[in-house]
Amino acid sequence: MIFPDELIYSKEHTWLKMDGEFGIIGITEFAQNELGEIVYVDFPNIGTSFKKDQIFGSIEAVKTVSDLFMPVSGKVLEINTNLNQDPKLVNSSPYSDGWLMKIQLTNPLESSQLLSSASYAQITGN
Repeated sequence: MIFPDELIYSKEHTWLKMDGEFGIIGITEFAQNELGEIVYVDFPNIGTSFKKDQIFGSIEAVKTVSDLFMPVSGKVLEINTNLNQDPKLVNSSPYSDGWLMKIQLTNPLESSQLLSSASYAQITGN
């Protein structure tokens, strides 16, 4: 399994790509593999703010639904509307085309509490 080094990871299986005070959030390859075929992503409204570890939406697979947790506090700037037509992008491309949303971080220091790719691989047993 691949866990890109340029990303940081939460124990709840989301990843964060930092760009200054902005970030992109998605779910990991491990998470999409555990869920199976993704059929729907429930997104928050643009402009909504969330605290770290707060549920911001859900992801539905053929056999289950899972909550999505914020890796850091932030305000939603953009959602990946391509997933409305093709939610399987999360399965086929979890780190690029299958990203979930872009945020403005409200507390960038929280990112220091996230995991490196090696630490995340260790907790997933990969």
